[in-house]
Amino acid sequence: MSATATATGTTGLPLGTWTLDPTHSSASFAVKHMGVATFRGRFEKLDATLTVEESSAELVGTVDASSIVVKDENLQGHLGSPDFFDVERYPQITFRSTSLRREGDQVIVDGELTIKGNTRALAARGEIAGPAVTLGDVTKVGLTLETIVDRTEFGLNWNAPLPKGGFAVANDVKLTVELELVQA
Repeated sequence: MSATATATGTTGLPLGTWTLDPTHSSASFAVKHMGVATFRGRFEKLDATLTVEESSAELVGTVDASSIVVKDENLQGHLGSPDFFDVERYPQITFRSTSLRREGDQVIVDGELTIKGNTRALAARGEIAGPAVTLGDVTKVGLTLETIVDRTEFGLNWNAPLPKGGFAVANDVKLTVELELVQA
């Protein structure tokens, strides 16, 4: 393993520029549905770069909103409509960190998430694994982050009242990214 791969900056993260391995990475969401179960979906097309310098770190990521995948084709179309992601007008979901640091075994990321032209601050927590030299003598790190956002703050307002009270879709949505990043 190279010295660059093992060195860490004051953020506690491995120095260097790390780019996404899209085959081994994912971006997904989970939301309470009909008040009784958790509904899950994912986005197939994403990109991310982690840049760590001696005293700073930045994570930048994008998701192709039209790459949403759920188990029902009709629902997939509805999620791409103006009721939800409005993929024709807003083809990308973007994230840029404002602060990224390691505290013990946890990674804490503060940043700004933009969905449908609405940008909101968020804090995510997770873990980083590596760096490790993998098959083909490639140095990689793994970064897993989770956060909960209120979907209505991003203009994803569609809902339907249930006959005995409550709503079809909860406002709180858990976002999870699992990134495998290659040293550039």
